[in-house]
Amino acid sequence: IFPEMALPLRKNLLQSTKERIQQQRRLSLYSGAHGYDEELVKKRLQQFPGGSINLSKEDNGIAILTLNNPKLMNAFTGTMMIELQERVTELENWKDGKGLIVYGAGNTFCSGSDLNTAKEIANAEDGMNMCMFMQDTLTRLTRLPLISVALIQGKAFGGGAEFTTACDFRLMTPESEIRFVHKHMGLAPGWGGGARLVRILGSKVALQVLSGSVHMDPEKALHLGFSEQTLSSSDEARALEETQAWLSQYTEGPTSVIRALKSVVVAGRDHPLDAALRTEKDIFGTVWGGPDNLQALARRPKHK
Repeated sequence: IFPEMALPLRKNLLQSTKERIQQQRRLSLYSGAHGYDEELVKKRLQQFPGGSINLSKEDNGIAILTLNNPKLMNAFTGTMMIELQERVTELENWKDGKGLIVYGAGNTFCSGSDLNTAKEIANAEDGMNMCMFMQDTLTRLTRLPLISVALIQGKAFGGGAEFTTACDFRLMTPESEIRFVHKHMGLAPGWGGGARLVRILGSKVALQVLSGSVHMDPEKALHLGFSEQTLSSSDEARALEETQAWLSQYTEGPTSVIRALKSVVVAGRDHPLDAALRTEKDIFGTVWGGPDNLQALARRPKHK
């Protein structure tokens, strides 16, 4: 290949690789073959308004996603479910992002589904559609090339507890609590939290947590390996500052590299080994010989 042709070829290869990886992240879990029509589901959910899902994207590459329905302990209404999907799409399209913090307004995380919404869709068809919609959205959130952390203040119950499993890490404030209360509602997890909990804790401990509806205070969550740290303050502003500082130790570095590292881990977690290795190879190709790699080589870093 002539030298003048090498750079355009590399750019085209990198672009096609990045587009392919991005398409894999956005693949829907469900389709018409499963009896799933997303647009019809959204029209149904739109009938149950209230609350909001707010997103701010900071210059340092950290986004903050706020579950905002404090009058109902940030319980999810139908429109909040739709807004969550929209915010995840925004994050998928954010090229400068490295990290994500998820927390609830009003010093509590989330109490799951809004009971008024739940009563209105308490039939098999609506329930299954809501289940598929939320599973799809939260799976896309787990696959974002952003290192994510749930900041848990107050209560994370039911679907709120499930939401915490969609983040890479969990930090808790003093006196906060996580509890999978599904059995007391005559339910099993439906937002993907059961499957993710098994991957986090292992099948035996996950079964104990679910069937025992275990009260996970900060000490218990740390002991089980469900949370990473108990923060020093329950004050919302200070807890958010602590979370940002904690996350920064993992997001420090070039954006392309941090995103590549997260994507490699997602592939290893979600794909069979052969497919994960091929994806890792593709991701490696997007950073090898890139600007950050060449700068590091020029510095001749010595790691001690």
